[in-house]
Amino acid sequence: MEEFWKNLAALVKVKTIVTLVVIGVFAALALGGRLQPDTVMTIVTMVVAFYFGTQSGRQNQG
Repeated sequence: MEEFWKNLAALVKVKTIVTLVVIGVFAALALGGRLQPDTVMTIVTMVVAFYFGTQSGRQNQG
């Protein structure tokens, strides 16, 4: 159970919040017709890839 709380706390880091906000903003702009879906997909893919890339790098180090 202690490990669960540690993992939950790790999810609420600044990078996680920023990633979710970026995805939400770009999705809202795309759904509102202000951005092209291709642009949104490219940006969201880059943000998610960076986020998970840095997360896996940390797991490999520690």
